[in-house]
Amino acid sequence: MEITKLTNRVCVFCGASSGGRPIYTKVAQQLGKAIVSHNMGLVFGGGSVGLMGVIADAVLKEKGEVIGVIPHALSSNEIAHQDLTELRFVSGMHERKAMMAELSDLFIAMPGGYGTLDEFFEILTWSQLGLHSKPIGLLNVDGYFDLLLAFINHVLQEGFIQPKHHQLLVISSDPETLLSELINRRDLLEK
Repeated sequence: MEITKLTNRVCVFCGASSGGRPIYTKVAQQLGKAIVSHNMGLVFGGGSVGLMGVIADAVLKEKGEVIGVIPHALSSNEIAHQDLTELRFVSGMHERKAMMAELSDLFIAMPGGYGTLDEFFEILTWSQLGLHSKPIGLLNVDGYFDLLLAFINHVLQEGFIQPKHHQLLVISSDPETLLSELINRRDLLEK
């Protein structure tokens, strides 16, 4: 599988929960506004709950495009968002991740749980393997990913990640800064 289509959309991986602190909701709203201010659309997991619903609603409030991709089996569990620009139903999680990747030209992971981490690491692995060259960012809201980043540095030091692959990831705690850096990387890749 090779992912090449560029679309001017950002894929955001985030929780179907809002987490335990209001800062996560606040930053999801800020990221949604930043996406629209950069004339980009949002691709996300299609749910109306948690941070997924927050970021989708923030983009919609700003009159931006929002495409949700959700497996049929999760459409009732995650309460599929009904007010999107487009809601695509797929057969399973593998198809969901592939479609989200195809529809997007850069990626951001926000706080979330197992699903968010799965999506984040899969898209990062696809980049490492050369299946795509789309920029990938980690929105480290209030230090949420600090322990994960320490572990990734440990993996690097132990020789399981090459330095060039460690540099695939852009990290920031500020939504606007992260999005701007990812867009700059994307624009450099397109030249």
